This record gives sequence, structure tokens and C-alpha cells, in this order.
Amino acid sequence: MLTTRELGRALLARQHLLERSPMAPAAMVAHLLGLQAQAAPQPPYLGLWSRLDDFVPELLTELIERREVVRIALQRGTIHLVTAEDCLTLRPLLQPVLDQALRSSYGKRLTGVDLDAVASAGRALVEAQPRTFQQLGELLAEDRPGADPVALAQAVRCRLPLVQVPPRGIWGQGGPAAHTTAEHWLGRGPEPDPSPARMVLRYLAAFGPATVADVQKWCGLTRLGRVLAELAPHLTTFQDERGRLLYDLPDAPRPEEATPAPVRLVAPFDNLLLSHADRSRILPEEHRSRVMTVNGLIPGTLLVDGFVAGSWELTEGRGGRAGAEKRVVRVRPYVPLGRRDAAAAEAEAGRLLDFAGGGDVRIEAPAGA
Repeated sequence: MLTTRELGRALLARQHLLERSPMAPAAMVAHLLGLQAQAAPQPPYLGLWSRLDDFVPELLTELIERREVVRIALQRGTIHLVTAEDCLTLRPLLQPVLDQALRSSYGKRLTGVDLDAVASAGRALVEAQPRTFQQLGELLAEDRPGADPVALAQAVRCRLPLVQVPPRGIWGQGGPAAHTTAEHWLGRGPEPDPSPARMVLRYLAAFGPATVADVQKWCGLTRLGRVLAELAPHLTTFQDERGRLLYDLPDAPRPEEATPAPVRLVAPFDNLLLSHADRSRILPEEHRSRVMTVNGLIPGTLLVDGFVAGSWELTEGRGGRAGAEKRVVRVRPYVPLGRRDAAAAEAEAGRLLDFAGGGDVRIEAPAGA
């Protein structure tokens, strides 16, 4: 049996949140099977900052501009920043997730629409030049009187592997979310025969030990039990404290539950919090509603002793004139912090400000304290 604390320590070790890594940024992006990038541009940059030694924004910006990493809809139908290779491998595997998202959200609004024809027309438009979804929908609707432009654009998003092109998603820059196809952007086509088993093994390396439900929650696919059953002879199995079956790689790190876990600031929308059906290994139930918000916005989180104990926010100040607001990191503990943990949280926030370009740290008192 593995306790909740042991599962948490295993997750933190594999996420490089017990000790920061000297790994190259592209290698870390690959190890994590991508970084949640729904909100641009901070989360992927901050996700790497929290895990890597000596990481600076320019290192990821260069990868984006050289097309070595891209932003594309993948796990759970959400935007992720992944390596070019994983874009071409994961996107075909996760096509059923996008198909289901299209049916559930836009199916009624696309009744009678030839989706193959829409996808073909959409491909020609975005490969002629990158388009926003608004531009794409309006152009497609010109030849389809009465059709919903928003639904038409989303049909193309779900049927084709669309990547968001720079400057969208680049630290310190901005721009509309304009899209072209992965094939056009990367100059090569998708993996013709991607392996679900290989994807599951890589998930375990970054997020295990895990149940079938955990793997499915991470990616959005169903029926992965048969994949894990086929892999089982090559895996190690455990039970959690509730008797659920966990699969894992035999040689993957599983630190003891007493292993020290340093205070960390984890990025907003980080997959650390989104990749398990049971998140109790990292997120105490009493804090769940403050993190998994009803509007779907996942704040940056403060880890103390390996568990979420607060949230944090980096706000960009308005510079350029006397009295302008400074950049600020606000740390909001959910519970009172001991002196050592409070000092560590302040040090982490200071390290973040060094990364972001300077500013102020504010550690707020817990509500009701």
C-alpha cells in the first residue's frame, strides 16, 4: 500500500518539485508531456521556472520562435505547450477528445453542416495565413448562409491540429490567438501510428503511480483500462489507502513519506493539480473549492510540506511614470504559516520576482486569522 503522503512525494519527485533540475527546457517540456497554456503567456514560463535551475524567459521564447515547441489543443481539449514531436504524436491520439468536445458544445449548432468540407475550407484559409477564430468563422460563414460562425471555427479547431503562432504566448509580448495547421507550421505531418501504450508509460513517468481513472482524467480519453491491463506484466502495482489499484513504472522514484518537501510556488493551471481523478495526494479536500473554481480558473498555488496551503498571484505593474504601480507577487496562505514556512514562501516569491524583473512581495494573512 502507498499512503497519500507517499503518493504526493512520488508526484513531486517526478515533477522536479522536490529538487529543481538542470534539465534543458525542451527536455522538461517533453518529460511533462506539455505544460498547460490556456492562459497566455505566464503559465508555461512559470511552470518551467518552478522546476528548473537558472531558467530565464528567453530560453522558452527561443524554443517557441524556432518552432521547437508549439501551443495546441491536446489533453482534455485544452491548450498545451508541447514539443513539436509531441504535437505530432499526441494530437492524433487525442482526436477523440476533440471530437467529443465538438459534439457536446457545438453539435446542435452544426446540424446539417458538412464537417469534412468545413475542415477542408478551414485548412486552406489558415494555411494561406494564420487566422483568429473570429476571422476564420466569418470567412467560412460567407459560403454557408445561416451557419453559426463561432461553431464553424470550432469545428475546424477540433477537426484539424491547429497551433497558435507567435507572438501569442510569448513572455513580455502580446497578440491575438492566430492559428495555422501543425503540418504547415512544422513542415511535416502527424505520426502515422502513435502508441497509446507509450503515452501511458510517459504519463506514469511524470505523474504516477496512478489509477486508470487518473490516466483518463489527465488526457480526457476513456477505455484506457485495457491499455494498462496489457502493460501490467511490465509494471508494478500498489493499492492506495482506499484500496484502489495503482500502476507504476518499476524503477520510478517513490520517496518515503517523511522526505522533506520544500515550499514551492506552482504555476496557475499547472498539470500537477489537473492530472489525477483523486487529487488528495497534493490538494487537501478542505482547499479544493478555492483552487478548482467554478469558473475554471486555477490560481497559482503555494505548496507547504508537499500540499496546497495557499494561492499566489503575479500582477504586472504599470511602469513608465512617477508613482506607477510596481509588479507584485501576492501570496495568500489558506492557513497560518509557521515562521520558517513563511520565510520560505517569501524567499520563493522573491526568486519569482527576480525572474519576472523585480517588484514587491506581499504575504497576506489567512482569512479569519
